[in-house]
Amino acid sequence: MTPRPTRPRLPLPLVVFALLAAAGLEASAQSNTYTVEIRPTLNDLAIKIEHVAQASTLVVNLTNNSPTRVRCNVNFDASPQTPVRRTRHINPGQTDSNVLRAQRRWFSVTVDVVCVPAPR
Repeated sequence: MTPRPTRPRLPLPLVVFALLAAAGLEASAQSNTYTVEIRPTLNDLAIKIEHVAQASTLVVNLTNNSPTRVRCNVNFDASPQTPVRRTRHINPGQTDSNVLRAQRRWFSVTVDVVCVPAPR
């Protein structure tokens, strides 16, 4: 019987390092950057709009600084994802958060915010 040639074995730390590097590259490839366009229609109400863009989540915070209760319609358009529409009633001095989670890869997100005084 002839002896079988043996393959040189890689040291375990080198294998672990290679796997971690590949995982890091894959994670960075999935975390994309995208643009956020906010188009407000506030009807002379004191509403503060701020957004926090993360890799797969967009958070839009609405703060009502006006003396009356307001109703805000928030429309998210993150093509190719299905558009999402939410309606929020915000009391004076309160802040409300609207969260959109990625189901597909985004390249740009358009957020339409329309606020009107809420009927009592």
